[in-house]
Formats: sequence, structure tokens, C-alpha cells
Amino acid sequence: KSFQVSLHSPIFSMIWALVLHLNATDLDEGSNAEIAYTYSLYTSEKTQETFSLNPKTGEITSNYFTIEIQTGRDGSKFADLILKKNLDREQQAVHNLILTAVDGGTPARSGTASIIVHVLDTNDNAPTFEEENYHISIMENSPIGSLVKRLNATDLDEGSNSDLIYSYSLYTSEKSQATFNLNPNTGEITVKGMLNYENFRIYDMEVIAADKGVNSLSGQCKLTIIVKDMNDNHPEISIKSFQSPVKENIELETVIAVVSVGDKDSGDNGIVDLHIPDNMPFKLRESSDNYYELVVSEPLDREKVPEYDITFTVTDRGIPPLSDNETMTLELLDVNDNVPQFPKSFYTIRVMENNAPGALLSSLTAFDPDLHENQYLVYFIIEKEIANTSMSMLFSINPENGNLYALKTFDYEMEKEFLFHIEARDSGVPPLSSNATVHIIIVDQNDNTPVIVSPWRAHGSVVEEKIPRSTDKGSLVAKVIAIDTDSVLNSRITYQFLQVTDATLFSLDQYNGEIRTMRMFSYRDPRHQRLVVVAKDNGDPALSATVTIKLSTVETAVKAYSDMTEVPLEYDIFSDLNLYLVIGLGSVSFLLLITILVTIVLKCQKPKASKAAPPCRNSVISERNSTIADSTLVSNDAYWYSLFLNGHTTMEPYVAVLSWKWYVSLVIYLSTLCYISSSVTHYSIPEEMKEGSIVANLATDLSLDVKTLSK
Repeated sequence: KSFQVSLHSPIFSMIWALVLHLNATDLDEGSNAEIAYTYSLYTSEKTQETFSLNPKTGEITSNYFTIEIQTGRDGSKFADLILKKNLDREQQAVHNLILTAVDGGTPARSGTASIIVHVLDTNDNAPTFEEENYHISIMENSPIGSLVKRLNATDLDEGSNSDLIYSYSLYTSEKSQATFNLNPNTGEITVKGMLNYENFRIYDMEVIAADKGVNSLSGQCKLTIIVKDMNDNHPEISIKSFQSPVKENIELETVIAVVSVGDKDSGDNGIVDLHIPDNMPFKLRESSDNYYELVVSEPLDREKVPEYDITFTVTDRGIPPLSDNETMTLELLDVNDNVPQFPKSFYTIRVMENNAPGALLSSLTAFDPDLHENQYLVYFIIEKEIANTSMSMLFSINPENGNLYALKTFDYEMEKEFLFHIEARDSGVPPLSSNATVHIIIVDQNDNTPVIVSPWRAHGSVVEEKIPRSTDKGSLVAKVIAIDTDSVLNSRITYQFLQVTDATLFSLDQYNGEIRTMRMFSYRDPRHQRLVVVAKDNGDPALSATVTIKLSTVETAVKAYSDMTEVPLEYDIFSDLNLYLVIGLGSVSFLLLITILVTIVLKCQKPKASKAAPPCRNSVISERNSTIADSTLVSNDAYWYSLFLNGHTTMEPYVAVLSWKWYVSLVIYLSTLCYISSSVTHYSIPEEMKEGSIVANLATDLSLDVKTLSK
């Protein structure tokens, strides 16, 4: 017979518990009816090792089962299968038994029964993890939901006894539970919160895996999650102290600021470097760990750079590097270290003459790059006297803005230029100053009318002249000379006829004023000629003066003499030299006359016969002698007159008695005086003539040979 037995007893059933009681019967009698129990050859060794069969009683015994043979009242025998040892389903879940019953006859006969023992599972195995301790590394800032670890616990049981639930033990901190999520069904640990290496670096937790059996069993493991650092923190910079503003003359190596730096990262990510821009007069000096001092390395100048924007930049050594910066403004205080400066050291100011008193001449402004009181300038004129006149009486300067004013009206003909200094002084302590030279040039205006000095006009503006009708062509009739006290440009005189009786008879040189005959006089020409000459300067507008010359022609010298006797000759003007010559000539003549009289008296004491001298006629010779070389030579008198009278006197009988030596001496003496008088040359020069200009050519004027003089 075949039996299928399922043991639904707990795995920890009592040993020797009855598993199966076999009862084999034999209808024979006697020994033939005796039954012996054995395993057939088809029973596995494992089963035979596990279960042993009592051949007499049919009891199956083994490590786990045994068979007990029991005899009933009617003599029948029963075999009971008894559990001998605790079963372990995890080791063997099914036991196959083949029970054979053999009788005692000859030949023996047997019968078999197949026994299949199914071991039912009980929750006798606790879940186990692959490792008891897990060490896991994870990068900080891992995204939420990132898988950290998939835990895999196993339970040898089956069914609900092998279904596991994962959970944190009581020894796991709330911080860890808040940071990591544990899936109770799959055992997956994922990131639940932000991981920050700088805040929390190591998480310790304990995970329990419990089955769902009636008597739940569990297993646990420990996890250590290490957060790895990444360069996610920017370096930090902190200004501990900063001195601003500072004076621009601050000493070198003076500490301006103290700066601390740091980085929460670790390793190279936490090593930082601090620097400032290279083009600044400062440098960093490390004072202690992560502390730096900002010191002055070069002289400061507020006038060049009034303030500095100093940017502190800190950079770590991570990959990629992170940096941070902070900017501070350093202001410089001014000190009085700059002298006021004029744009030019020499000013030339042209002032038109006849200016109004108080007129603004120029603005002489200096510049001081300093600030505040160091920049406030005061202007004044450095005192200087010219001809006992102080500059402050001629000019005035506004002390606040440097405006220069004229205090009087200037006349070019009186004052042509002024030279003085002005000073600009700041209000700093101590004050600094500088000066500039001012050259005032008085600019001429055409405010002076030309003055005609030749020919001399004794009465009004009409000049009367007499010339012989026999005057040759090209002869000098008259010369008009005018002077102008204005500057060279305005004083250039040009001459021209305003009116002329006969334009074909006379010519006028427009530059030197000489009037010459263009032809000889004819009998048709009027006896009287009227010439009106205008002398005009070069100013704008031009000023002018006129002179009228009345020319009268005479036929002969005798007639001219008779005319002159009617009108006595008058000397209109004498120069100092001419006056001295006349006085000297008169004195000598007087002495000569006394000498002659004394000689006559002596001769009269010894009278001798003498012949009367033949009468002679008076002759008047009028000559014009002009030695003016050009238009720049001006004399007070345009003409020099020499009158030589020789006529009848009562002295003729006595002169004859003079010796020839006295006569020769008298002639030589008078000739010398006349030569000296006639050879005097006068020169005049314009007041604007520059040093080194040529005044005259003496060799030409005196008819001298330059080669002879040089020898």
C-alpha cells in the first residue's frame, strides 16, 4: 500500500512522536504469517539514514522518525511512525519512505507501502544580512532620492515567515532618519535630506529586518555612511578692521586693514589664497593663520588718485576653484603739498593806450590741486617801483580771482611797457606760493596828428619862398618834413599834393617830401606858384597835416636883391648851436672891429695919399644848404641862410692901408666860421627806434672816403 503522510506538527515536535503505524497482515498461518518489515531498495540512503525500520515490529525509526509495532487484540500488528528528531524544513522539506512488510513463510512474501513525509515550515529562522557592518561613502549635495544602498536580508523560512520588513532600530538618530529614507519592503536606503559635509560628515544607523511570522524573528545590521566633501563652498572673506580716510602723506608699511579668510571645505578645497589688484600702491602681508594685513607699499598722492577701490579676492584650490571678493573704498585726505601753479610763467598783455581807468586787462588765474583751504588762493602784486611810481598805483589785482585791472590811462608816447611780478599764495599751513612775470605792452593808437616841422611856418600855415626863374630841371625847390610821435607803424608819413598850380612844373617825392622842378620855368608860367602839400600818417584812420607853399620867381640876382632890400631878411628860428655861433661870430667881429679902429687911428697919425676905391654894388646871395640825407634826418630848421653883405662903407680909405697879411687873415677866419656854421648836421630819430638801428651814414653825409679813414 502507498501512504502519504504530511507532518503538520511544528518543526520542534517531540522526539519519538508517532509518525506512522504500519499494520501488515498475512492470511497465512504459522510462520508464514509472521511479518518482517524492511526498506526496499528504492528507499534512498538519506531516508534510510533518517528513518530506521524495526523489521519485527514494523516500527520505523530514524534520526527523525521511528516505527513502533503494536499488536492488536486480534493478534494483528500495527506500525506507528514516531518522530525521533526535530525536523528542519530548511534542510529537507520532504522525506520519502517506502515501507516493506515481509512474512515469515517460505518463500517469504512481502508487501510495500510508500510513505511521503512533508515537513511543514515553522518560523524558526531569523532574517540575516549579507554583512553585519556596512561602510558607505556618498558625495555631499547628492540629489534627493539618490540610492545609497540596497539592503538584502534573507530568511530561510517560507511563506509569511520569509516576508521581511526593514526598519530603523531605536539606536538610529533622528538626524540620520531625517537625512536618509529606508524603504520597509525593499530595504533601499535613499537620500531624503540635503547632505552637507561641513555640517555633518558621518551618519551611523542600525537597520532591522523582521519577518512576518507569528513569532516574528528579526536580524539587524549596522551602516556607517560617510559624506565625502566636494568644492561646494565659496571661500569667505571678512574685513576685521579698515582705516578710511587716511592722509595722503601716510608713511610706508602702515597697516590700513586686517582681513581674515576661510573655507568650510576640506583638503585642497579648503586651502585659500588672498590677493588684491597689482596696480595699486598696497600689498598684503600675512600676519597669522588665515589673517592678512593690508599695508602701504608706495607713496600716495591724492591729486593723482583721490580714492582707491580695493577689491580683496579670495580663491580656493579646488577643482574647479571657487572665489569670492569684497570691495572697500579708501579715501585720501588732502595735505598742503602742492604749490599753486600758473598756466604760464610769463604773461604778455597788450593794452591799447587811452584805456579807461579800471579796465580789465586779463585774468591771471593759478591752479592748486589741493582741496579746501589748501586750494584757496590769494593774489597780489609784488611791489616794484619804476621812476618812483609803485606798481600798485598803476595796476590792481583782485585777490580772489586774479583779475588784473589798470588804475590809470596809459599813453604810448609816455609809457611803452611795464614789467612786474604777481604772486599766488594758498591758505594752507604752512602756505605755499608761486609767482609769474607780467609784461604789459602799451599798444599805440593813431592819436597824434603829424606835425610839419619844415618848412617853418612863422605865420599860419603859409610859407613864402622865392626862387630864380632860371632854376634848372630837377632842382630842389623845397622839402616838407613832418614828424609823428606815434609808433613806427602809425608814424610812417607819406606826402602828396593836395593842390598845385601847375602839375607839370613840380614833382613831390611821397616818401621824403622833396619838391623838385620837373622842367625849367618858361615865360608863360605864372610868377607865383601855390603848392598845398598834405602829410598823412599810416594809421587807421589816417591823420594828416597840410602846408601851403607860395613860390615867387625872380628874374635876376640884382632884382632879387632890390626886392630883398625892401623886405628885410628875418631869421625865424635859431637852434642852440646857431645861436652860439652867431654870438661867437659877433664877439670876434667886434674884437676885429676894435682892432681895425685902433689900426686906423695909428695910421691916421701918419697920413698918406690914397686913391678912392671904386664903388661897388651890393649883392645879396641867398643860398639854400640842406644836408638831410633821408627822411629820417629831421632838423629844427629846414633851411640855413647865410647872408654876406659887401657894400660901400666909409672905411674904404682906411682898409686900403691895411697890410695884405691882415686882410688874408681876416678872410681865412671868416671863411672858417662860415664853414663850421654850414657843416653842422642834425639828426633826429623816432622814439620807437630799436637798439642797433642805423641812424645815418656819416661817411656819406660828410663826403668822407671810408678806405682813407680805415687807413
